[in-house]
Amino acid sequence: MPGGRLTQQERQQIALGLADGLAYAEIARRLDRPTSTITREVMRNGGPTAYRADLAHRATERRARRRRQPVVRGPQLSEQAPGRDLEAVREYEETFTTLLMQQGVPKMMSRVLTCLFTTDAGSLTAAELVQRLQVSPASVSKAVAFLETQGLIRRERDERRRDRYLVDDDVWYQSMVAAARLNAQLAETARQGVAILGSDTPAALRLENIARFVDFVAESITRAAEQARDILHTSTAPAPRPDQKPGPGR
Repeated sequence: MPGGRLTQQERQQIALGLADGLAYAEIARRLDRPTSTITREVMRNGGPTAYRADLAHRATERRARRRRQPVVRGPQLSEQAPGRDLEAVREYEETFTTLLMQQGVPKMMSRVLTCLFTTDAGSLTAAELVQRLQVSPASVSKAVAFLETQGLIRRERDERRRDRYLVDDDVWYQSMVAAARLNAQLAETARQGVAILGSDTPAALRLENIARFVDFVAESITRAAEQARDILHTSTAPAPRPDQKPGPGR
């Protein structure tokens, strides 16, 4: 972590700050630490409602001991492009995972998604995810099922008839479209309540306002996602060489 590892006293200050309802940025300011350090510390140790300084400190010591121990890694775990700092990669993966968790993605799903994002191939089998993340097959199965329903990953069969889970250039487009569909369902359900509760009641008016707002946002998200995909996927024609003669119609 920037500035060295957090001390037990600093972790106690974090716990006190959380109990007082302080924002991560304020806790970081009081400890003279980056906000990202405090955010990562809290999210990897139970979150703001379950953070305990003593447990967090012991967990960090255990992780440090594991890192010092030599580990025999399989070919997938040791695969790295030349020149990469393995410790920096691990730190980045933790940061990205924490960010996804802050946005509401559950922890295991965040770990799987980060693993796929930071893999050069952009795809892994369930067995490879189990090996890389050191978790149970059941945990991976649950995580990929959730990510598929959110449109964040997709599944395909490789030449050995194994399921591979992958992310591609369309991953955020598919995710936003899936979110827009869920919003559309929310709007439809809200309007069903209008008829049931009586269109002239305060509750019905509230539900109608929800439906109108969600409809507008869903349409805007879908339109923006389609525009972004068209722009980002448009190939730019190569510029003509100085000695190239103009073709017909030029």
